[in-house]
Amino acid sequence: MKLKKAPVDLEGDDGKIHILRNDHGIPEITARTSADLMRGLGWIHANDRQLQTLLTRILLQGRAAELLKADDGLIAIDTYMRRMNFLPDPEEQIARMGPDTRKPLDAYVSGFNDWMEDNGAVFEFKLMGYRHPEPYAVTDCLRLAKVFGFLGLADIQANMEKFLVEMIQKGLPEEKLRELFPYLTDPIDTALIDQVTLSPSLVPAAVEWLNRLPRFNASNNWAVAGRHTRSGFPILCGDPHLEVNRLPNVWQEVILRRPRTTLMGVTIPGVPGLIIGRSNHLAWSATYAYMDMLDYRIERCRSGNYFRKDGWKPFTVREEEIKVKNKPSIRIQIHENEYGLLEGDPHTEGHYLVLGWSGAQGCGAEVFDTLIKMMDTQTVEMAMALYRQVEAVAMNWVFADVRGNIGYQMSGRHFKRPEGISGLLPHAGWNEQFDPSGFNGPGDLPNVLNPPEGIIATANQDLNYLGRSNPINLAMGPYRADRIVQLLETGSELDAAYMKDMHYDLYSLQAERLMEVIGPLLPDTDNGRILKAWDLRYNADSTGAMLFESVYRAIIDVVFGDHGFGTDVVNHIFSETSLFNDYYANLDRILEKQSSAWFDGQTREQLFKQGIDAGLGVEPAAYGKTRSITLAHLMFGGQLPKFLGFDYGPLTLPGCRATIPQGQIFKNAGRLTTFSPGYRFIADLATDEIHTNLAGGPSDRRFSKWYISDLKNWYEGNYKVLR
Repeated sequence: MKLKKAPVDLEGDDGKIHILRNDHGIPEITARTSADLMRGLGWIHANDRQLQTLLTRILLQGRAAELLKADDGLIAIDTYMRRMNFLPDPEEQIARMGPDTRKPLDAYVSGFNDWMEDNGAVFEFKLMGYRHPEPYAVTDCLRLAKVFGFLGLADIQANMEKFLVEMIQKGLPEEKLRELFPYLTDPIDTALIDQVTLSPSLVPAAVEWLNRLPRFNASNNWAVAGRHTRSGFPILCGDPHLEVNRLPNVWQEVILRRPRTTLMGVTIPGVPGLIIGRSNHLAWSATYAYMDMLDYRIERCRSGNYFRKDGWKPFTVREEEIKVKNKPSIRIQIHENEYGLLEGDPHTEGHYLVLGWSGAQGCGAEVFDTLIKMMDTQTVEMAMALYRQVEAVAMNWVFADVRGNIGYQMSGRHFKRPEGISGLLPHAGWNEQFDPSGFNGPGDLPNVLNPPEGIIATANQDLNYLGRSNPINLAMGPYRADRIVQLLETGSELDAAYMKDMHYDLYSLQAERLMEVIGPLLPDTDNGRILKAWDLRYNADSTGAMLFESVYRAIIDVVFGDHGFGTDVVNHIFSETSLFNDYYANLDRILEKQSSAWFDGQTREQLFKQGIDAGLGVEPAAYGKTRSITLAHLMFGGQLPKFLGFDYGPLTLPGCRATIPQGQIFKNAGRLTTFSPGYRFIADLATDEIHTNLAGGPSDRRFSKWYISDLKNWYEGNYKVLR
């Protein structure tokens, strides 16, 4: 039974479940209870997003080479997933769930499996010989929730901490390191760090498949109190930034109706509940928190053991079998100790890193307690209390309610480290003085309720000042958050139309600040005059934006390449990693200084002039000419003829790192990827509406009319209204 325009009725535990697809293709589910709503949602996810849900499950289980194909990249990601063991305690987490959570979660799984029993696998899986998927399970929901909180963290936090080790090993002066990393308060044991053997990163093919999994990299959200708005009620906005050059979109929009309650927003297929959305009483949105949930320790290893002051200790050894389709299985051994997962071979004598993740064990169930309870939550204070208890996922949650309240709450769990230990550097595992004493309490996390200015904005900036602990030691720059606040403070009688303009605002405060230094140094040449006259907006037809990017990159090459990491290292960071896309503000802080250890005795102006001369030595072109992306199918992207329509594009992606719609385009180990607002959401609490657009459509079925039905709205800045 396939859901078209006509309604579908399912049997729930508490009555009929009625499902109708509205004029936008968005499923509307009506039921008497939360459990039956989740049963309907599970059915919808199987109907509309089976490919996405089950492909994600296969990858997270580490069974892709077994179930799909004997591909080196799939073997690599299976190895990674088995090593990480994201859900080591499923029985414990399930046992922690109360009946009010477990019943809707079981109903969600049952709804998904009911559809699968009636309809079977989609054709993409059948083409690969995967004809009989196993039933979806509660553990699949738990694993997806845990990994969703880890992947972006591993990409940026872990890689930057390893890069810091590499810089120390290459002899970068301590003064430069401490300028680059303001939160680096640790003593640096250079002699010990020089002995560390770093394991190689994931192979490119494995990273390519990892990019098919949902992960937050950035985002914006904001709430403004009613005294600033035309309606007199709060307005809340969100635009989560994930990879947009993929189809289907990570999110699926739904409307959930219960007696006296309607909820609207987006879900992640494979997980029950709304991640971002609103009810009759409350609206909420999320951004990535940049909490440091990772700790590396250095272990001295030999003969399969690690060193402690009272002798050598054996690692715990976990064996995993990776099955490979039509080929012999591969067996691997994973070594762990009390600090985490070893990155190296303990039988080869040396010093290796052990990775600890604060969310590894003892959490996960609370995510679903919160998602289910949010369907009945009516106030900002109640919502903040719920999300304060979420430990497995680090997010910035912003809320607004019909009573006029706005609030912010960070979620996540981070180590309570000793005084002076930042979490940025690995320390000796055999020295107890570096051991954390458990975790910081949820009440110490950054939060604020009804700030006096009546404005809350989060955009991945440093928010430590709003809490009693310091969960962030690396953050994105403040430019987007500052621009949001600037526009909210200068706007009069704010309304949904004003918020839409903000979502697409292309003005860069980063460029404004840097051009104060660059502008007076520009030569009186054609390109110099174009850049000097630039309006600081990243419009597609702007040659000024293109020239600024060329000059900015050239200045970075001079200051941090010639006088620091080396040009080859800078080129690698830009071309093959996401590090610069996340932590560019660490560089900007130095570029804005009058003097710095990074200038090696030269003046800032001397170095900038070198970069300006090199950066302006290009043929000017419209900025949009450098911004082309194709939205590629989740499984077959780039593999099928274009006329079949699995991929869509090319499109010009607007914005840049410091504009509200970031529009970041970069390579991650050889694969072009992005982060940009994939979903835009506006809720004025005076109405029963939300205004939204989505980079895609409700369905992952290529031949469905809903495959890319909202893409034009998203690209052109139009919004649909859901009530």
